[in-house]
Amino acid sequence: MNNNKLVSSWQAAAGALVLLAAVLASGCSTQVARPVAHQAQSAPPVDKLIQGNDILFSALGQVGIPYRYGGSTPDSGFDCSGLIQYVYAESVDIKLPRTVAGMIQIDAPTIDEDNLKAGDLVIFATGWGNRPSHAGIYVGDGRFVHAPSTGGVVRMDLLSADYWQRSYLEAKRPLAALGK
Repeated sequence: MNNNKLVSSWQAAAGALVLLAAVLASGCSTQVARPVAHQAQSAPPVDKLIQGNDILFSALGQVGIPYRYGGSTPDSGFDCSGLIQYVYAESVDIKLPRTVAGMIQIDAPTIDEDNLKAGDLVIFATGWGNRPSHAGIYVGDGRFVHAPSTGGVVRMDLLSADYWQRSYLEAKRPLAALGK
């Protein structure tokens, strides 16, 4: 008799476990959702920090590409404005002017040097007078990527270097102006 009670208790416990497992498993089952009417909302704007990082990584990816006057692709080489135009188009689908003179005129906020963020344009007057003649892409930690001159390659330099400080004109933030 005791064996029958023991077997019966085990059968009851096993049955309870099977029932519990069935209840828990049904909680994971897919139910058909009923359509709910609600007002459409616009998607949140793309995070500018992420876009700035996309620009940063694209710019850093061009380091080592040879300088070529008029160049605007990794295959042909880059001059400074060709590098910037390429990086912005490829990383965030923004078309910037082809020349530094055009870039300084874009309708974008001018940024204080102390408030630079990855992706900002840094513009210099490296020739005669204060005419914008060179530009690069700020990548953070006081550094920028640019295509310097004939015989060189795309490289990263310190914005605080004497040469760049003497020729620094201003910085622009195209991401803010273009709603990106």
